[in-house]
Amino acid sequence: MSNLIQSVRGMNDCLPDAADTWQGFETIVRDWLRRYGYREMRTPILEHTGLFKRAIGEVTDIVEKEMYTFVDELNGESLALRPEGTASSVRAVIQHNLLYDGGKRLWYSGPMFRHERPQKGRYRQFHQVGVEALGFAGPDIDAELIVMCADLWRTLGIAPTLQLNTLGDLESRHRHRAKLVAYFEAHQDTLDEDSKRRLHTNPLRILDSKNPAMQALNDAAPKLTDELDDAALAHFDALQALLRTNGIAFELNPRLVRGLDYYNRTVFEWVTDQLGAQGTVCAGGRYDGLIEQLGGKPAPAAGFAMGIERLLALMEVAGTPLAKPVPDAYLVHAGDAAQAFAWQVARALREAGLASVLHCGGGSFKSQMKKADASGARYAVIIGDDEAAAQQVTLKPLRGTAEQTRVEVARAIEILKNTTL
Repeated sequence: MSNLIQSVRGMNDCLPDAADTWQGFETIVRDWLRRYGYREMRTPILEHTGLFKRAIGEVTDIVEKEMYTFVDELNGESLALRPEGTASSVRAVIQHNLLYDGGKRLWYSGPMFRHERPQKGRYRQFHQVGVEALGFAGPDIDAELIVMCADLWRTLGIAPTLQLNTLGDLESRHRHRAKLVAYFEAHQDTLDEDSKRRLHTNPLRILDSKNPAMQALNDAAPKLTDELDDAALAHFDALQALLRTNGIAFELNPRLVRGLDYYNRTVFEWVTDQLGAQGTVCAGGRYDGLIEQLGGKPAPAAGFAMGIERLLALMEVAGTPLAKPVPDAYLVHAGDAAQAFAWQVARALREAGLASVLHCGGGSFKSQMKKADASGARYAVIIGDDEAAAQQVTLKPLRGTAEQTRVEVARAIEILKNTTL
């Protein structure tokens, strides 16, 4: 029997080639967020379990079925691996009083954890980029969040479509909830087991059922839009007008409710039909009551989160190229004096800001040149005992048709900095 230990199911290694792709994506995302004025915040992966129960809702699939929780044996506290990023972000904002001088535009990135059945696009450790705009009440910030997503999709060469809805405010949801419960109670024989379980705890989630047998019943259910008050309707109308002004196409989806209890008013999802069952690549909305719910002073808030794995898969389908990092130079050396000088040259190149790989492990000149070519480097920097004695290097382009040349190290640095192959 093999003693080989493998990774935990649904938690994947990111090997160097894939990591290069991730870094290319992350570089684009960081620049995009910088251009919109959002600043990064990093929160712990572990939080108190109560944070997510209060924020997400105890009667949700995430808390009931998917969250990784355990008791810390040292002090008896119940802890959880974060299943999403908004609750942690809001906890940090409250704890450190970040809203003392007005609204904040924040973002985070990192791993999240949910115990789901692993499949393409859905993993037990997955990664998200999340954006949170805290302290902004108007529909303009809702529109900014959606417009900035559309901006990113253009940069990434993908084209998910936008679904939009409003959940109104608490009072309208209470009225709608009472009507939903009465409606579904009258059709209990038609409800599936999940819907029966949610009927008196979270009936709004029944509308989000993916069970085909539930679709006709849900289509005829009472509509939340019939219960909206004037303020919520005005907010939603203003948001739609701003989206049209900015050329953002959208589809109104009255059954879009999101799976987290903290949402109110605007909810949205960017979806695609190119990834099979995992069609949502980005989702978010407004959560005006969450800051107060978690113990802070009342403040409006909105945000979204996007799944990195799903976006990368969508980019692969679209054929979007991402530049991978390659060395500027690969240093080949033969001879004792050459090896000593190669170390000096490598340091000089790196101090000049050039990515330089120094060959290690010995080998013939021919085998070293094969390594240089395989590295993807732009140039081989060749050093033999003759070059070492003259304090020079031979530059050999590994791409294109230019001739190799022997130069001083300072001149080699100039060439490497100023030449694109």
